[in-house]
Amino acid sequence: MKELKSTDIFECTMCGKCCQGYGGTYVTETDIQAIAEFIGKSPETVRAEYCQLSGGKPVLAQGEDGKCVFFTNKCSIHPVKPKMCRKWPFLEAVIKDEKNWERMASCCPGCKTDVPIEHVKAVIQALLNGEIKDEG
Repeated sequence: MKELKSTDIFECTMCGKCCQGYGGTYVTETDIQAIAEFIGKSPETVRAEYCQLSGGKPVLAQGEDGKCVFFTNKCSIHPVKPKMCRKWPFLEAVIKDEKNWERMASCCPGCKTDVPIEHVKAVIQALLNGEIKDEG
């Protein structure tokens, strides 16, 4: 069997389509701390000025364009992007329901659609298991 690589199924185009849409990006306290240090503000300021609550949990706020407040032509916090962003599109949801890959690929040009779904699932499972690293 071919060696599994994350780039077999996804290569980020930096288009920002994953930075917009319903639900927002959940952030942990670790994420907030890293963002605060990166932008030179306090965690309290990050929570107050760049987050909102969704289901009682902090999410990154969205601008009027519907994109994350940190997306300006590209991710301005990319080196410290939240865990939820780092995982995209290698999500357990794809293993549970392969139609999720089709849905994601329909809005994300970085998701490869010419790869057999079993290979997609194998790559994602290997990433989740820590057997391979995300090269993206």
